[in-house]
Amino acid sequence: MKNFLPFVFALGTALCWGLYGPVLGRARLVDESMSPFKPYVGIGIAYLVIAIVGGLIGMRVMGDSFEPTGPSGIWGLYAGTLGALGALSLTLAMFSGGARIPYAVMPVVFGGAVTVTALFTLYRGRGQLEVSPLLWVGIGGMLISVILITTNTPHPGPPGGGHGEQTAVSEGESETGQCDGRGEADGRGARHLRSRAPSRQEVSRRRSERASI
Repeated sequence: MKNFLPFVFALGTALCWGLYGPVLGRARLVDESMSPFKPYVGIGIAYLVIAIVGGLIGMRVMGDSFEPTGPSGIWGLYAGTLGALGALSLTLAMFSGGARIPYAVMPVVFGGAVTVTALFTLYRGRGQLEVSPLLWVGIGGMLISVILITTNTPHPGPPGGGHGEQTAVSEGESETGQCDGRGEADGRGARHLRSRAPSRQEVSRRRSERASI
């Protein structure tokens, strides 16, 4: 295989869509009071600017006709509909609790997408394609990979957790206890020294005894 460009562009897609979930989750976390449709509109605006404006520029450069009809335009509309519905579904996933676990949501998305692509290819070529048993091994391995990635991706704990505060309080109490202990020990030592120090009357009596001797 000499043409590596499809895989280069596929890696670019993987990069963008891999960051797509965490960024969409961030849109949820910055304002949890809003509905999922506000960022969805932002997604639509991005599609509008990049897909339509960029597509028109690309058509101009490549010399395509600007007629909206034709098989390629129709199938492009189908693909765009699926893409928009997928973006809506992912948005709802993030706004229903997935915003805090994008590391668990996105492997399901991509692992499921690969599996759906393989099964749809089998469906289109039913009766004409020979299915290797390794395909089912790969689908099972994909499921295992999704589980392993989801359960082993390191992630920070929930913000504002009480563990750090509890530790700080316990440390503060420990330091306070130590200070109180030192203060009590110093107080006992001072009282002990005061108790051992002779009074003025005792000093005068001792001087009188020495003088009489």
